[in-house]
Amino acid sequence: MADNSKTLRSHLGRARGLGSAHEGLHHWWAQRVSALALIPLSLWLVASFICLAGADYAVVSQWLSTPFTVAALSLTILAVFYHAVLGLQIVIEDYIHGKVLKFVLLIGLQFAGFAFAAAAIVSLLVIAFAG
Repeated sequence: MADNSKTLRSHLGRARGLGSAHEGLHHWWAQRVSALALIPLSLWLVASFICLAGADYAVVSQWLSTPFTVAALSLTILAVFYHAVLGLQIVIEDYIHGKVLKFVLLIGLQFAGFAFAAAAIVSLLVIAFAG
């Protein structure tokens, strides 16, 4: 039998078999991957804004109507909102202690993140294809 004196779990936790739900690792990786995706997307967006500085409406509208720009901006929007929701979820889970309030806030966060991302992408598509 292994020496249990070097484990960090309590005696009661070992007796019940309770431990990690193994969901934290997925969340941690999702945050890191979304952050990594945001690096090139953000650099591209900043470089594009610098190149478009002082441009008139027609030039910006033409830039927005290219398929690459629409796709890259859509990916940026999705990555930003996904990363933000993941980060805010951790804050709610760590600092809100009431079960009902925590549940309501987590569900509201998911809906708000989806709604704002969808509204941003729809707005992008309207601007891109209206001109």
